[in-house]
Amino acid sequence: MKVLFLALLLTAAPAAAARDAATLDDVAASLRAMTSLSADFTQVGADGRVLTGKFYLARPGKVRFQYDKAKLLIVANGRLLSFVDYEVNQVSQWPVRKTPLQILLSAEPNLAPVARIVAETPAGVLVEARDPKRPEFGTLSISFAREAGAPAGLALVGWTTRDAQGGQSEVRLSGQRYNADLSRISFGFRDPRINISH
Repeated sequence: MKVLFLALLLTAAPAAAARDAATLDDVAASLRAMTSLSADFTQVGADGRVLTGKFYLARPGKVRFQYDKAKLLIVANGRLLSFVDYEVNQVSQWPVRKTPLQILLSAEPNLAPVARIVAETPAGVLVEARDPKRPEFGTLSISFAREAGAPAGLALVGWTTRDAQGGQSEVRLSGQRYNADLSRISFGFRDPRINISH
């Protein structure tokens, strides 16, 4: 994701250089104004594997990564974040509030205790978040592009997660649609364990 942010740096328009510096309050305002989001996503895993799919977010607390080809699903129903692997019929779950994605999914984002702006240009802003109370979560770097039509003028374009062991994965978004009706999108899942015979 730092590569993506460097691309933003290189494409920054000089005429925009007088723009006021962004603050964490500006970022929080953008997240609050983004009640829902749908987009295409590309995920690059720590092993270099590239996966694509559809991404849906409905605040507070709901998200769905619908993979195109991989037999995987990541979904949060407002309370639990579930990682579903249909290849091996396994489900792993965590409370949403105890995952790094809580920063994006919170009803009232409060970034000050866990986040800071680490880079900024007239084209974009890079925010790094790390919860000192939960070092096992690692670090989440969130990239925003300045777009007049995006919520509060900041478009979420992706993020990088780095775990405590140094593993890194990236998610890049494209074709973002903000505050669209997601009432037909399911934030539940078919449990593959139900079909396992004992």
